Amino acid sequence: MHVTHDPAAASAEMIGFDQFLSVDIRVGTIVEALPFPEARKPAYKLLIDFGPAIGRKRSSAQITEHYTLEELSGMQVAAVVNFPPRQIGPVMSEVLTLGFPDAAGKVVLVRPSADVPNGGRLF
Repeated sequence: MHVTHDPAAASAEMIGFDQFLSVDIRVGTIVEALPFPEARKPAYKLLIDFGPAIGRKRSSAQITEHYTLEELSGMQVAAVVNFPPRQIGPVMSEVLTLGFPDAAGKVVLVRPSADVPNGGRLF
C-alpha cells in the first residue's frame, strides 16, 4: 500500500463501504509518552488506552515537531487498531496513530473535538 504525504496528490481509488469498515479506527487516550532516541526520524513511543475491549497498545509516532511529551499524556487520538504489529527499531508498534501533514509535512494528530469514551469506533 502506497501512502502519500503530498496534499496536492489525487485522491485514492474508489472503495466500497465494506472495505472502509475493514479498517478499524478507534479512539484512545495516551497514558504514556516517552522519548524514542533510537528512531531513525525523531519520534515518541506511546502507550494508548483503547478501553476494556481492546486494552492498551503501543505505537511509535513522528510527532515531535508539534507535541511535547508532557502535553501528549491524557490526549485522545485516533488509531488503526487492526493492522499487524510492526517492528520499528527496538519497539513493536501495535497500532497506527493517525495524523495529517501540515504545510511543512509535519504530523498533526487526528483527535476528537470533545472527550469521547475510549474504544469508540470511527464511522
